[in-house]
Amino acid sequence: MSRPVPPVRRSASITRRSTLKFGLGTAMAAMFGGPAFAQAAADGELDLQNFDYEALSAVMRRRAGEPYVEPQSELPQELLDLTYDQHRHVLFRRDHTLWLNDPVNFHVQPFYPGFIYRDTTRIFVGDGTHFKEQVYTPSDFEYLAPLDPSVFQNLSLPGVAGFRLNCPLNRPDIFDELVTFLGASYFRALGADTRYGLSARGLAINTATDEAEEFPRFTTYYIVQPQPGDNQIRLFAEMDSASLTGAFAFTLQPGEQTVIDVTARLYFRNEVQRLGVAPLTSMFLFGEHSRSERDDFRPEVHDSDGLMVVRASGERLWRPVRNPEKLALSYFREVSPKAFGLLQRDRDFSHYEDVEARYEMRPSLIIEPMSDWGSGAIELVEIPSDSEANDNIVAFWVPEEKPQAGSAFEFRYRMRWGLEVETVDQMARVRGSFAGAGGNPAVDSPPNFRRFAIDFVGGTIANLPKDAKLEPIIEVSDLGRLNHAGIDRLPDGGWRLAIEIERLESGPIEIRAKLSMLQRIVSETFLYQWTGSI
Repeated sequence: MSRPVPPVRRSASITRRSTLKFGLGTAMAAMFGGPAFAQAAADGELDLQNFDYEALSAVMRRRAGEPYVEPQSELPQELLDLTYDQHRHVLFRRDHTLWLNDPVNFHVQPFYPGFIYRDTTRIFVGDGTHFKEQVYTPSDFEYLAPLDPSVFQNLSLPGVAGFRLNCPLNRPDIFDELVTFLGASYFRALGADTRYGLSARGLAINTATDEAEEFPRFTTYYIVQPQPGDNQIRLFAEMDSASLTGAFAFTLQPGEQTVIDVTARLYFRNEVQRLGVAPLTSMFLFGEHSRSERDDFRPEVHDSDGLMVVRASGERLWRPVRNPEKLALSYFREVSPKAFGLLQRDRDFSHYEDVEARYEMRPSLIIEPMSDWGSGAIELVEIPSDSEANDNIVAFWVPEEKPQAGSAFEFRYRMRWGLEVETVDQMARVRGSFAGAGGNPAVDSPPNFRRFAIDFVGGTIANLPKDAKLEPIIEVSDLGRLNHAGIDRLPDGGWRLAIEIERLESGPIEIRAKLSMLQRIVSETFLYQWTGSI
């Protein structure tokens, strides 16, 4: 590398601090501990007969010191020319499923390359120490009409587009889809009784900045074959992009909540303006607090309805997501947050009325740091969208320390996917929020008045009598003014906080609201950004 090597930051354990910046060379070998690291670094290539995560990390660290090579698709032209509908007519032969006849709880099936999946990935399978490439050929797939199978039979497949893992998630006799890794570093998982919704990514680079967004890619996977009776599966992945390389380790355990533990070691070729760690990508078209102008019979359309943050102090924040008129960025500055995630709290079918999409069954996803992430911010990106096919909501962690060329970071975190992923505690939470014109409803409402209704349920206030004395704590930023606030009991036992805000000047108005009783906070904090002009 052309620039000086930065000094080593000493640490008793690399996992004690998750955003470590360190130098390259022998000091790195000492930190990652062991001959495997030094041997891999010296040889330059991964020894597939003596594999471990430290050796994989060493190889990816070394590659970060080499110039980036833009991937050139090696796919035959026949696959590059496939249309969306044609690509959907290529199916993997289920009787070729990996471990189909073994007494294990997981199966592997690849995705066919071609169409938009032009950059292929390689899959290696082994026992955790010894790995061998899993090679797929056209004979592993069937080509349905109107495709002509003879066109594809003699083509060479340099790799696959990705893969899925199946397991007995909902019934012991059926192997349901559990997780898919498909496209760049995208992956998504299911908990019991859910349907695919939001996705995760290995990393986000320069999302919503003035620089072009970069999409790092998982180029190679190493899947560890489970043993009979194992209820979890491990895999590793190599990441590559113009700005960095990475070594990822995943441990997946299916269930009511499907849990994925992630370790990501990142090695930077270049400075990165904005690093997005543990990025989540979802869709919000319209909902209860932002009605649609479309002629749509459905009351709501979204994969997620809010961002949840648990601060180091234990305070829980809830921010409903929106489909804004223009790009909106929100930052939640934190030091060592306990958790954040995009959730689908509304589980009532009648609120969606979609028998095909079943939005009430889309999973929520929470990220829980498993080490100290230090100072930074959770960034929420909301992108205008006119289609439910677009993922327009993104959330990720941005470390305060900006990556420089030659630096390295490690992040460890746990992902929880499922219908119910939040911890039940004594704090009431927001079940729903509604917004509409303020002022006198009997006359034309002025555009600079807005009314909000926030429903809090659960916690210690759930069974209080109707005449209980709850007090609202409300903060409104300088561009607005609180005109009214009131609390009422809901018929089902919850409590509604109704507030009216007057806009004083054009620009976004930040609103914070929570409930207290006897000078104690009894609810999570509701956050909202009212955008617009007067």
